[in-house]
Amino acid sequence: MAKDRNEMKLKNKTIIITGASRGIGRAIALKCARDGANIVIASKTTEKHPKLEGSIYTVAEEVEAAGGNVLPIQVDVRDEAQIEVMVSKTVEKFGGVDVLINNAGAIHLASLETTPMKRYDLVQSVNARAVFLCAQKTLPYLKKSKNAHILNMSPPINFETKWLKQNLAYMISKYGMTICTIGLSSELNQYGIAVNSLWPRTSIATAAIQVHFGEEMMKQSRTPEIMAEAAYEMITTTGCQLTGKTLFDEDVLRDRGRTDFSKYAVDPTKELLIFS
Repeated sequence: MAKDRNEMKLKNKTIIITGASRGIGRAIALKCARDGANIVIASKTTEKHPKLEGSIYTVAEEVEAAGGNVLPIQVDVRDEAQIEVMVSKTVEKFGGVDVLINNAGAIHLASLETTPMKRYDLVQSVNARAVFLCAQKTLPYLKKSKNAHILNMSPPINFETKWLKQNLAYMISKYGMTICTIGLSSELNQYGIAVNSLWPRTSIATAAIQVHFGEEMMKQSRTPEIMAEAAYEMITTTGCQLTGKTLFDEDVLRDRGRTDFSKYAVDPTKELLIFS
């Protein structure tokens, strides 16, 4: 059933989503498209990978079918010039930017001894640096929005060593994203720009899980739609009523009165893999 126009909180709002060619980014794009949003699919993938589904163009078709307006742009979030082009093309087509969702990510789970510096630099650039860069380049337009949001896909900071050992390069990059959330929420509050982080309570069935951990962990995961639902709730919150927070998807949805998450399980017979 189509939504009543009065219920479409994102109607004509322009949302840039990095890493939106598959997984969580794609799910968020489709959720927002059903509200009539303008969606910028910003990702490196222009052709289907032999082992992975999705490209900026296949997701663009899905966004249009769901009721959204769309602009697919090939972007490497490490490249400042490409980010500038992304922003200028977005403004040229849609007139501004209302929401920036920093979803693109690089993962590298390895020890100090087995992490090449090239890989270390990659995860820092795609994760923490890209958040800073994308926020900087979109800021002039976010300032003009009536309900601007930046949402970073990064975890609450937890210094328990079980999260840090064997994963140090990756965790430095992800906690760097969260530090950006905390710092930018304070800095940008004067402009009415809300800045938050969102992280899954459980494993999410994405390409990264499939490639790095295999089918068994996929079965112990939830679908990306739970993250899309939580992201939607956060970016439709008015003004800075919600800012500077690092929240789990479950907690966001519980706060909005939703407590049954069973529909998101990939395999209801499997015990979920919990991240907490």
